[in-house]
Amino acid sequence: MEHVQYPVGRFQPQPDYTAAEISGFLCYLESAPERYEQLVTNLTETDLNNTYRPGAWTVRQLVHHVADIHLTNFLRLKKALTEENYEITIIRMDEWAALPDSTQLPIDSSLLIFRGVNFRYIALFETLDEQTLAKTYYHAVRKLHLSLKQMLYMATWHVAHHLGHIRIALGKEPEAFR
Repeated sequence: MEHVQYPVGRFQPQPDYTAAEISGFLCYLESAPERYEQLVTNLTETDLNNTYRPGAWTVRQLVHHVADIHLTNFLRLKKALTEENYEITIIRMDEWAALPDSTQLPIDSSLLIFRGVNFRYIALFETLDEQTLAKTYYHAVRKLHLSLKQMLYMATWHVAHHLGHIRIALGKEPEAFR
């Protein structure tokens, strides 16, 4: 069950990441919208309602969730860059996933949001120097102070994590991450 719940492994941030690792995360994110689009474009309603395990979110909910959280992570990055001692706002993800926009709407708009926000997230991240990347913020849900490098890892892990869930829901093997 661990492999299904955490198809790319659990979120386990390292204390620091090398420039090569940061570059790898950015490369993964750069290809992520295309990976999602190739996997979910032209799915049937039945496919969109598949889950990766009983009681889990549907493929539709997962696509909307990834767009929601990637947008949230972009805004968190901007807040962490512009506010001292920034502490994230807690999001009730299960409640968000149960809202009608996540359970009923087509996924096209969320794929567009994901693509657009991802472009800006990467572009902003690429401008950050080593000193800025060491800035931290407080993640109230995880009860951790995370550096912006760790934030990038978390955002990348999150995208890969749910891509794995969607692949499982569609009867495919999850891809390796990292």
